[in-house]
Amino acid sequence: MIEFKGITKRFPGVVALNDVSFSISRGSCHALIGENGAGKSTLGKILAGVHRADEGTLHLDGQPVAPATPVAARELGIAMVHQELAFCPNLTVAENLCLGELPRRAGWVDRTAMRARARALLAAVGADLDVDAPMETLSTGREQLAQIAAAVGTGARVIVMDEPTSSLSAGETQELFRLIRELKVRGITLIYVSHRMEELFALCDAITVLRDGRHVSTGPIRATDPQRVIAQMIGRELGVHRPRHLERPPGAERLRIEGLASPGRFQDIALSVRSGEIVGLAGLVGAGRSEVAQAIFGLDPAAEGRVLVDGRPLPARSIAAALEAGIGLVPEDRKRQGLVLSLNCRENISLAALPRLTRGGWVRRGMERALASRYASRLRVKAPSLEVVTAGLSGGNQQKLALAKWLARDCDILIVDEPTRGVDVGAKAEIYQLLDELASEGKALLVISSELPELIGLCGRILVMRAGRLAGALPRAEFSEAALLRLMAGV
Repeated sequence: MIEFKGITKRFPGVVALNDVSFSISRGSCHALIGENGAGKSTLGKILAGVHRADEGTLHLDGQPVAPATPVAARELGIAMVHQELAFCPNLTVAENLCLGELPRRAGWVDRTAMRARARALLAAVGADLDVDAPMETLSTGREQLAQIAAAVGTGARVIVMDEPTSSLSAGETQELFRLIRELKVRGITLIYVSHRMEELFALCDAITVLRDGRHVSTGPIRATDPQRVIAQMIGRELGVHRPRHLERPPGAERLRIEGLASPGRFQDIALSVRSGEIVGLAGLVGAGRSEVAQAIFGLDPAAEGRVLVDGRPLPARSIAAALEAGIGLVPEDRKRQGLVLSLNCRENISLAALPRLTRGGWVRRGMERALASRYASRLRVKAPSLEVVTAGLSGGNQQKLALAKWLARDCDILIVDEPTRGVDVGAKAEIYQLLDELASEGKALLVISSELPELIGLCGRILVMRAGRLAGALPRAEFSEAALLRLMAGV
């Protein structure tokens, strides 16, 4: 169905793809895997008409094609679900879903037909969304569902899915799996880009591994295993890391939350985090985990309750007070809340530490470059230089920058929301080791994650939220996915 022949793509200062060749069978689900920056998303975007290859040819059904735009790709029957969501936040769900071809009547947009079409697109993927809701009011997971609905609804013969489950709940993920199996039965060819091994081995028929922009291997997925794929991805065996901070008892209490509540979001939240401790916060999507993190940091103007650092209460709803007390927040949505994508890497890393880098109102560039270089090196950010625009980096490297920004400020209390969203297994191991190092240095960490194995591997305690309330807490000796899921689901 699809054949890539010698595909090469260059961006300023970097070769994203170098002479990549492989083929994909009709009606199959083909896994595409590699570390962040390996070229997976770039290859998908070349197929979907977002980028043009500098060298090489692309064949569809044996015919050479070179879609110059996403519209041209759609006319060829190719659609893409992007990792970084691309909607107009001020428009409604219906307007976004029909934006490419708005239904008209007598020269005006037919809003009744537009809503009906949007509902049909959403129903095809089992998404229950209000088509009149502004896109900016949806959670990241629900935006992802809308994007999947838009791709499937075009009637495409080929669909590229770039990290489609990175923002979905467990239930939404299972619904997507059902849809993918149904699409395969209908003869649609899928290219599935993901870092989640369990998904690839559950869904895909074949797998292609890329490393540093080059093709490493392609073959039936039944002929390999996760350990071999990881070794091909990163060029080395990945060892199991046991957190060192668990070998010593936690120190004094650094952060305490009492009676934290926000109308319609969560209520009666009480928790504490001690020095040298990583506390996990689990729960289903919509349970209120991210909202609690934002309220602790002073972002929720309606929040009530007390936030205490080292026993001293902070002024209510004050971001400045949280920063002054040494609290940092790595948010779930790096694109809209964690980074300024139009700035370069150096500027993003130094953004939270600017007060310490300025003298007389001017930024001391030498200090800024040294600081940014130190933390980019510590997190192994893959970029041609620190001066490249952040928007051009892979999602995983953007995530590393979002972490580096708060490390550069040297926060004593760090709240990390979905620390490895969209990150490959090699970078995950590096981030886990980094969080462990921070706890070993005596910092207090509150980690929010939808991946239970992540919390089980990292944390000394895990708190579980359900429907805006704390449903329970588990010490490390009682950790298990089954016990956590029971608390999350209220069983």
